[in-house]
Amino acid sequence: MPMVEKTYPATDESLAKLTALAEEIMDSNDVPMKVSMQVTVAIEEIFVNIAHYAYEDKEGDAKITIDLTDSKIAITFIDSGVPFNPLEKPDPDITLSADDRAIGGLGIYMVKKSMTDVDYKYENSQNILTITKEW
Repeated sequence: MPMVEKTYPATDESLAKLTALAEEIMDSNDVPMKVSMQVTVAIEEIFVNIAHYAYEDKEGDAKITIDLTDSKIAITFIDSGVPFNPLEKPDPDITLSADDRAIGGLGIYMVKKSMTDVDYKYENSQNILTITKEW
C-alpha cells in the first residue's frame, strides 16, 4: 500500500478525521483487530497531546503519514510546535494508586508498551514522532 500523508489542524476536532482515516486503511488491509485498536489508541494519545500542548495558545498543524506493509504499520506525527521529546519523560509508577500517581505520562507510557517501536527526533524545527506496530 502506498504511504498516505495528510495535514490536519492540531485541534481536538481533527482527531475523528485522523482516526477514521487510519481505521479505514487498517480495515481495508486486514490489519488484525487487536493491532488496529492498539494503533488507534496510540494515535489518539499522541494527537491529543499535539493538539493540547504543541502550539501553546497559537494555532498549528500536524502532518501525519501512515505507511502500511504486509505485517507492519508506521505512523509519523510531525509538528512545528514547542520541542518536546515524550520519550524522555520517566515512566509513571503504575504500582501507585491513581490518587498517589503524578498527573500525566500515562498516555505515552501506554503507547510505548503497546507499540513495537516508538522513535522521536527533532529536526528542522519540527517534532517528529514515529510509532511502529508489527504483527
